[in-house]
Amino acid sequence: MRASIPFTRRAFLGTLTAAGGLAVAGLPAGPARAAGHHNWHKVADDVRAELRHAWTSYRRYAWGHDQLLPVSGGHSEFFDAGHPVGLSIVEALGTLYFMGLDDELADGVRWVGDHLDFAGVNADVQVFETNIRMVGGLLSGYLCTGERVLLEQARTIADILLPCFTESPTGLPYRRVNPSTGHITGNVNVLAEVGTIIAEFGTLSRLVHDSRYFDAAKKALRAVYDRRSPLDLVGTEINIETGAWTDSSARVDPPVDSFFEYLWDGWDLFRDRDIKHWYDTLTRAVLRHEEERLGGELWFHRADMTTGAALGRETSELTSFYAGLLGQSGHLREGEAYHSAWASVLSSYTLLPEGYDYGTGKATDPGNQLRPEYVDAAFNLWLLTGKELYRERAYDYYLRQKRASRVANGWTIATDVTASPVKLGDLTPGYWWAEQMKYWYLMFADSRRFDYEDNYLSTEGAVLRGVIRH
Repeated sequence: MRASIPFTRRAFLGTLTAAGGLAVAGLPAGPARAAGHHNWHKVADDVRAELRHAWTSYRRYAWGHDQLLPVSGGHSEFFDAGHPVGLSIVEALGTLYFMGLDDELADGVRWVGDHLDFAGVNADVQVFETNIRMVGGLLSGYLCTGERVLLEQARTIADILLPCFTESPTGLPYRRVNPSTGHITGNVNVLAEVGTIIAEFGTLSRLVHDSRYFDAAKKALRAVYDRRSPLDLVGTEINIETGAWTDSSARVDPPVDSFFEYLWDGWDLFRDRDIKHWYDTLTRAVLRHEEERLGGELWFHRADMTTGAALGRETSELTSFYAGLLGQSGHLREGEAYHSAWASVLSSYTLLPEGYDYGTGKATDPGNQLRPEYVDAAFNLWLLTGKELYRERAYDYYLRQKRASRVANGWTIATDVTASPVKLGDLTPGYWWAEQMKYWYLMFADSRRFDYEDNYLSTEGAVLRGVIRH
C-alpha cells in the first residue's frame, strides 16, 4: 500500500540506526515487552535468519508442495490434495528478493518454470484465494526478478479465473472454478471474495497491455456499490445471479474486510476516480454507523445495512488491518486509535486470538494462525507517520510470535493462545512467507531493494509497486 511521507525515509532510518532507535512509552504489557534502543539492522538479520531456517525445512520436507507441516516434518496441499502447485514457493518469491536470498529465489523461480501447472488442478478453487496468492505472488516475483515465466504463469491463471466474471449476469464473480474442467460454481459470494481482485488484475492489465482484467475487476466493485443501502452501507453476502443480498449485515470484519482495502487500492494503484469516490462514500458510512468507543478504545461493530442498528461486538484479528487502511486513506486519528485498541488486547494474551469479543474482553476463537494483520497495520502506520511506536509494537509482536511459535523446523500456528504455554498446531501457512516476515524485515532492515516512499503491498503482501531492481 502507498505511503506518502514528508521526509526522506532513508535519511530518517539512518539517523535512527545511528542513535540505536528510540524508546517509546505506552507499549502494551506482556512477557515479551520490547526494550528501547534497538539495533534494528540486527533485528532484521534475525528475521532473515528465521525465514531461512524455515525455508531449509521446507526444502527438506515439502519442496514443491503447497505448505510445510513443521512439527511432523511433512507437507499438505492447499488447492488440490492430488496436485501441488508450490504455493509456499510462489508466496515466498518477493520476500526472498527483499531479504537478498538470491540463491533461494533462483531455486524458486526455477521450480515455477519447470513444474507449475495450475491448469492441472482438478478441484474447485476459490477465485479470491487463487488471485491474491498465485496471481499476486507471481506478479510480485516478476516485478522483482524480470523473469518472464512468472508473468506468463500469472496470466495463465488469471485467464482461468476470468470467466467467473465474464459469464456472470451481474458482473459479480462466481466464487469457484475448476481449473481442469473450467466448471464454474458458487452463485452466492461474500464481499471480500467479490472485491479483492483489482490490484492483481489491474497490474496484470498494465503489464500485458490488455484491459480485460482491470475492467472485470472494476465492474465487480461497481456492482456492489450500486447495491448499497440508503445509509451507504453494504452487506456481507450477495447472490451473483440476481444481485440480491443474502446477508445484509454490514461490517469491516471478514468476510468483507479486504473489499474496502481494494477499493482504496484501486485509487492508489491506478488513480481511478470512480473507485476513489466509492471508497470515500462507503467509508464515511462505516465511520458513521459502525464506529464505537468502548472503555476508551475505538472498535467497529456489525450493523444492519438498512437501519444501522448494532448487531454485535465480536471481531476478528484479521480486522486489525483496518487501522493501516484508515491511516492511508486520510483517517489517521481513527487508524492510530484502532491499532491501539488491538495493542491493548496483548495485555491479556501472549498472541492475538483469531476471534475476540471487545465487549467482554474474551477470546471467541483461541487459535492463532500466524496472522499478519496487526503487523501489517503497524507497518503502514509507521510508513505514514515515522513513529517508532509502530516499529516497537511490531518488534514486541515478533518476540512474542517467535517465543510461542518457533519449532525445530520453522514456525507453526497455535491452537490455543489462552493456555500457558501456548498450545501449538502443525502448519506453516503459505501467507506466512508473503506477509509477516516481509513486514517485519522491511520495518527493521532499511532494504535497498524497496522504495519506502512510494510503494504498494497487496492484501497478501505482494509488492506491486516499490520494487527497486537489484
